[in-house]
Amino acid sequence: MRENDPNWLSATEQAALIRSRKLSPLELVDTLLARIDKLNPRINAFVLINADQARREARAAERAVGKRGAKLGPLHGVPFGVKDLVVTKGVRTTFGTPLYRDNVPAEDAPMVERLKAAGGIMIGKTNTPTFGWIGATHNLVFGPTRNPWQLDRTPGGSSGGASAAVAAGLGALHVGTDGGGSIRIPASCAGIYGFKPSYGRIPLHPPSAAWSVSHIGPMTRTVADAALALDICAGPDERDPYSLPADDARYARALAGDLKGLRVAYTDDLGCRVDEVQPKWPSMMECWEQIFCGGIATRMAPHLEQRDLIEPGLLRLIEMTLKNPPTRYVQAWFDRLNWWQHPRAFFEKYDLLLTPTIACAPFKVGLDTPGAIAGRAVSFYGWIPFTPAFNLTGQPAASVPCGFTKDGLPIGLQIVGRRFADTLVLRASAAFERARPWRQQRPAIG
Repeated sequence: MRENDPNWLSATEQAALIRSRKLSPLELVDTLLARIDKLNPRINAFVLINADQARREARAAERAVGKRGAKLGPLHGVPFGVKDLVVTKGVRTTFGTPLYRDNVPAEDAPMVERLKAAGGIMIGKTNTPTFGWIGATHNLVFGPTRNPWQLDRTPGGSSGGASAAVAAGLGALHVGTDGGGSIRIPASCAGIYGFKPSYGRIPLHPPSAAWSVSHIGPMTRTVADAALALDICAGPDERDPYSLPADDARYARALAGDLKGLRVAYTDDLGCRVDEVQPKWPSMMECWEQIFCGGIATRMAPHLEQRDLIEPGLLRLIEMTLKNPPTRYVQAWFDRLNWWQHPRAFFEKYDLLLTPTIACAPFKVGLDTPGAIAGRAVSFYGWIPFTPAFNLTGQPAASVPCGFTKDGLPIGLQIVGRRFADTLVLRASAAFERARPWRQQRPAIG
């Protein structure tokens, strides 16, 4: 049965209704813009609205639907949002910093380009911390983004504008990036689905500040929408020399498969053998921090004379990181390659690893880090012990909504697959979605 409000439909459903002429692209865009106008002042998910261009494209999409024999793309007429770390042709991209307040790129990132080619309509840009440096979302240009479930809490980060938008019904499909959990962390905090594909599965251009660990991928309400986005966006691009070759996978078609015969470490039974395990891998956080922070510090180093335009916490991180000798960064790469042997051996036995996505509930808005969990102090990035590992390895990983805290805040479950096993992670996510449906759970603000 069709939703009365098309903004709560999935992108897959929106596209199907548009193709069957039961939903007008212009109606869809107009209702979304009206909803953004109503709710965005409260949550600050969007930092730029592409309203005029979106309406022009919606009218063109509507005309195309009425033409006999017109070839319509899989996202024809469907709006989508783009994180403000991802470049967009002719549309301002600030990277979450006043230093790039007036930056207008001359090209689209490959994922944006492909979503548009599939008929998608870019509705606007979503908020992010400067170059995605933290797992919360606030910056000196646009201020904080708030969690639709509780406005005094963060929606996570660094793709927190996207997660807040999806949770509040402000677009079914959004583009996020993930250098240490920045798709999965906000997906957990906002109670949505976030998928980090294998490194290079979706090309990333230009290189991010933390290029060797940064992935780009979809943030949605349903697994089917993420699979659709991957069908559209996966495949090589010569601008990204690390992009993976096409593998002929059909991600959306694979969702209905079962999980029988698989070995899964740690979770409720999904029809497969499950073991509760303690891998006892050595910590990789020092290694990840050197690579992740080293990239951001190098990108920001030329701007240190403009200290008033850099957040105090980020400035301390940059200055501390720049004091490290170059050999420390190189050593982190050797440590990364050596550390891979632990998950490599683990995934020879297990098909999937399930973990909590993060180690705490969404914390107060405006904080860079929670500082403590259950009364115990944690290091700056210590509250995200589960996500950065799989940026180092490049493995596919997702966060699925799996419940709520006693205070009504969302909790996420991370699903990790073997290298390049994107299809299996999506299939497992879909199995969990069928077993524990989350789509109808909506924040009161929505």
